[in-house]
Amino acid sequence: MSENYRQMWTELGLDLKAHDALLGVLSEAYQNIFMAQDNRPEAMSYFDFVMSEVHGLRIKELLDEKAAGRKIIGSYCVFVPEEIALAANATLIGLCTGADFATEEVEKYLPRNTCALIKSAFGFKLGRVCPYLETTDMVVGENTCDGKKKAYESFKDIINNLYVMDLPQVKSANGKALLKAEYVRFKEAAEQLTGVQVTAESLQAAIKLVNAKRAAMLRLYQLRAADPAPISGLDALLANQVFFYDNPERFTASVNKICDELEQRIKDNTGAFPAKMPRILVSGCPQAMPNWKLPAIIETSGAVIVGEESCVGERGVRNLVDESGTSVDEMLDAIVERYFKVDCAIFTPNCDRLQHIEQMAKAYNADGVIHYGLQFCTPYLMESMPVQKALEQKNIPCLRIETDYSMEDMGQLKTRVEAFIEQLK
Repeated sequence: MSENYRQMWTELGLDLKAHDALLGVLSEAYQNIFMAQDNRPEAMSYFDFVMSEVHGLRIKELLDEKAAGRKIIGSYCVFVPEEIALAANATLIGLCTGADFATEEVEKYLPRNTCALIKSAFGFKLGRVCPYLETTDMVVGENTCDGKKKAYESFKDIINNLYVMDLPQVKSANGKALLKAEYVRFKEAAEQLTGVQVTAESLQAAIKLVNAKRAAMLRLYQLRAADPAPISGLDALLANQVFFYDNPERFTASVNKICDELEQRIKDNTGAFPAKMPRILVSGCPQAMPNWKLPAIIETSGAVIVGEESCVGERGVRNLVDESGTSVDEMLDAIVERYFKVDCAIFTPNCDRLQHIEQMAKAYNADGVIHYGLQFCTPYLMESMPVQKALEQKNIPCLRIETDYSMEDMGQLKTRVEAFIEQLK
């Protein structure tokens, strides 16, 4: 791939040496983690192709869109509404936050004990290794946790197209009104960026497009309730990671193709793992690409992941937007209604999230829950203890994991995960 795209990467301003090193590590990890799996669905070949071209073909497509007059908007959070971006003739893509990079440079801007996800966003920019970031015409930051709120004050010094969206912290009438006001403001910013006004027709089409994408992922999740599990947790997570930057129509078709195959597998009683394997629900912080550490440990330790209660998981696609609105304002209300149901740990109180963890554990026949928290991610770490307590009161075993993106604790994590899985057996 690299020889075909080096000119493109150079024009984007990437550090080619650092970028080559990143792609080398990514390729090796993908081969060792994903391609080493047994009994993978044949339709996963599409996602293998996507990963082989992860910084190649899709970047070229985005640049072709820009050449044709379309704008590219990057985001770091599922609260940024793709429907509004699409309706304003822009493409929304998720940005890189799943690995450590340029740590020494990052710590000139952020304290050492900052959440790995936030530091990663800085690292990919300062290290000049994320072509997605370099294609953007606007980057949307969002005031979720305190770490992000303050980090964006420094991020604007290294990026010249940052737009910051405020988010409510309480699920109340005032909170919903704030979200509506912010989505209206985002619509106006997107219209100014693209020069294209959002109309009822364009917004309705965008809502249907994104609903179809989410519906395909929900279909995939529901099929994972079968025993034996028809797909590995790693492969399902990969599809969810690709969700954030692939072409929407192509992605939807590719996921539905996997689901067709999985339905046949279930009829044939064929699984990615043997029947009666311990079944794990992973809950907590989002696992952005290429953060595959914990899932790889779990699925090489004698268990299968059957669901993710995460923004890169069911939380990010649960609930569709009501398609019955006829005016832009009605549709914006429907979008707000849908996104306001996202039970991120930024909210207080956050009883809905605990209920969803319990519901998912039951729906996917999980034997236990592993709560994944990134070091220094205060919202999820603070919630992890009451989550564990409540689950264990329902006789659902729970293991709390706190880690970062480094590989230094692999051995320790594997020992703890293996002991938890043994307990489930």
